Amino acid sequence: MDTQISSTRALERRLGDWMRARLPFALAELVMFCLKQGWASLFGGLLLIGMTVTNRIWQADWPVARYDALLAYALGLQVLFLALRMESLREAKVILLFHLTGTVMEIFKVNAGSWAYPGDGVFKLWGVPLFSGFMYASVGSYMARVIRLFEMRFAPYPPFWTTMLLATAIYVNFFAHHFLPDIRLMLFAATVLLFARTRIWYHIGGNWYWMPLPLAAFLSSVFLWLAENVGTATRIWLYHGQGAGDWVSLAKMGSWYLLLYVSFVTVTIVVRDVLLPQGWHPRETPATSRTGSATLPPLSG
Repeated sequence: MDTQISSTRALERRLGDWMRARLPFALAELVMFCLKQGWASLFGGLLLIGMTVTNRIWQADWPVARYDALLAYALGLQVLFLALRMESLREAKVILLFHLTGTVMEIFKVNAGSWAYPGDGVFKLWGVPLFSGFMYASVGSYMARVIRLFEMRFAPYPPFWTTMLLATAIYVNFFAHHFLPDIRLMLFAATVLLFARTRIWYHIGGNWYWMPLPLAAFLSSVFLWLAENVGTATRIWLYHGQGAGDWVSLAKMGSWYLLLYVSFVTVTIVVRDVLLPQGWHPRETPATSRTGSATLPPLSG
């Protein structure tokens, strides 16, 4: 992991120095932020490209179903990411967990009538293509990679057991609201109350910035909602009563907001070293100001 961070930082410094010599400082930092976000979400972006391309070219009489081809494509991407060390083995563990929990939710939701996968496929379980698990895994991939690429720290972080309890309650509510009262409003409030003080510290070039965690979750939910519209527009899945040309309801953004907390807590199971119970601020020294790094608790490999 240290080698990955060092290589990423060296490339970032060269690119950042090149842009800062040509752009205003604030614009250069924004461009670097967007580039690092794009690199962190590479797996998800490649999935969206695969979904879009197959929607345009796939024919119903082809010998391989589209969902099965997308499954092979996603598996190939995962192998490539590991082979090129774009993801570590510990990140792969959490991505596998995302795949399993996501597939379980998909099977339940599809059979409850919330949405459907209209295409055929050999590798489908109870109406759900196995490819769908990779859409959840892409969220896990993004979170694991963005924490590493931005060298994030979360402080002050609430007691870990409280975050696990919240994530479990959110996940259970996705199932239970079909039979019991929906408590998502209480869960929205709980996310703010629990994480209101938590700052996400992240690193760009030689500078540190922070953002409140609930704000980061909201902004991420907006982008996931946009990505979801790509999924429905390409007929990967459709909500009940939705046409392929219809926009996904804005209410689904709230679902993504809550699901992001489940995703985040799942990732922290294997990256506990970035969770700091006390308030934290990067302490610059003459030595670190030359290299662009700050005094940090070490990341374990």
